[in-house]
Amino acid sequence: MKHSSYLHSDNPRVPAAKHPFVHCQSIQMRFNDLDMFGHVNNNVYLSYMDLAKINYFRSINPYKDRPTKVDAVVVHIDTDFYSPSYFGDELEVWTAVTCISKRSFHLEQRVVNATTGETKCIGRTVMAGFDIETATSKPLDPMWVDAIEAYEGHALQCD
Repeated sequence: MKHSSYLHSDNPRVPAAKHPFVHCQSIQMRFNDLDMFGHVNNNVYLSYMDLAKINYFRSINPYKDRPTKVDAVVVHIDTDFYSPSYFGDELEVWTAVTCISKRSFHLEQRVVNATTGETKCIGRTVMAGFDIETATSKPLDPMWVDAIEAYEGHALQCD
């Protein structure tokens, strides 16, 4: 596993990371990821972050017999874009859970050029506990909370 304690950017518009990132997902760019300007379409970054999110959860899953059991849904996403990506750029998505409450947790994801270290965008996602059978919210599974904190290497309680 790669490890970047705190991702750094030379771009003064990119906010400094306030927490370490331990999960990295390499991205395979596809021809249809590009828009009419020849750079990665902004919507495609969300797909890149979704792929990284899935693999983050696979990495920490406390239920090895149920590889798809997450019991949480996305309730909010926002993304800030800093620099375009072009065909042939080697991209990575760095993912970290930044805080956990009783019913939700926050992720930060940074899409970075693996060669230059340049931050392309930063996405923030809130996921909430969800019971798929009743289609209602529920508290987060304590086993998931423990697994996330163990993976991240520190307590993540929201203020």
